[in-house]
Amino acid sequence: MDIPSPLPGLVLRYAYLWADEHDSGREEGAKDRPVTIVLSQILRDGKTSVLVLPVTHSPPLDPAQAMEIPQETKRRLGLDADRSWILLTETNLFAWPGPDLRPVPGKTPKTVAYGHLPAGFFRSVRDRLLALHSASGIRQVPRTQ
Repeated sequence: MDIPSPLPGLVLRYAYLWADEHDSGREEGAKDRPVTIVLSQILRDGKTSVLVLPVTHSPPLDPAQAMEIPQETKRRLGLDADRSWILLTETNLFAWPGPDLRPVPGKTPKTVAYGHLPAGFFRSVRDRLLALHSASGIRQVPRTQ
């Protein structure tokens, strides 16, 4: 299975663990979903740490806390046609590549990546995430190895 370099803006299939699932004691996400990498860093021990944001079909309660993915981008990535948002209020942090990456259904050769967000859209996501983090903070769910 192809596991590409973890570059910011890359959209992956991943077993995302929501903060409320984590709070209830779960260690595994209930559903595999697309996520996008917002930060990838090489740590002092040489391992790579990745921070991802979840993609959801559920409209946000507060529009300032999510960014809708344009339909053209969804088509290019091979995502479904339903409206989707990148949620900016919580993240998962894990060691790359980690056991929670999943193959994208129907893609051959097998890969965990859908593709990259357009650079301008990714910058908007990153900038809104940073502004939200500065204003009110975000939930970060650390994942087990």
